[in-house]
Amino acid sequence: MTDQATLDAIEKAVTTNDVVLFMKGTPTFPQCGFSSVVVQILDYLGVDYVSANVLEDAALREGIKAYTNWPTIPQLYVKGEFIGGCDIVKEMFENGELKGLMAEKGIELTA
Repeated sequence: MTDQATLDAIEKAVTTNDVVLFMKGTPTFPQCGFSSVVVQILDYLGVDYVSANVLEDAALREGIKAYTNWPTIPQLYVKGEFIGGCDIVKEMFENGELKGLMAEKGIELTA
């Protein structure tokens, strides 16, 4: 069972930051291939984002899964909306949807 404080912290992170990536590791040192793919996509697009390393906090690792009812990590949020994990982000990137979503949400891309 996930504690309310963890869920509140997740809620605050996704609602106070434009783009949030819950991942294994950090953007400079991803610790799983799926997290690495999402970091590469965001960096390629030039998205300014914050990240949270779920490997540093077991409560966060379980809490993020409960928050979205999504079993895998990484998880990407844009303007408070859950976008998906690696497969969804990769597919959206490849077909141009991710870039369009960022533009639609007012997220500036530097690439």
